[in-house]
Amino acid sequence: MIGRVDSAGRSLIEIEISGTDDGATSSVAVWIDTGFPGELVLPQSMIDNLALALTGTVSATLADGSRAVLTTYECHVRWFDDWLRLEVVANSGSVALLGVGLLLNRRLTIDFRSGSVALD
Repeated sequence: MIGRVDSAGRSLIEIEISGTDDGATSSVAVWIDTGFPGELVLPQSMIDNLALALTGTVSATLADGSRAVLTTYECHVRWFDDWLRLEVVANSGSVALLGVGLLLNRRLTIDFRSGSVALD
């Protein structure tokens, strides 16, 4: 996968997401967040647009150390040559985050000088 570094220094890649394993897909730019141990966080507005199925809640410790209960949803993500079923966490922000859970066993290269991101 090839991505880019934006003007704010965020590393971004595009992924395909679907509400079902055989449904319509949407391309989503996700911010690679190596401080997030999970797999994927999506803004609630994006979850609503994709009509993802509610799966429950999860307790989490946020970056500022506070605890929160977050809503989770089911989605399907094209990850290299496979479709993965994931439980994603909803947030109230506007940015989708891809965490370390999807980076395991992958090589991430970020070249800030050229503005390129490679994930293989």
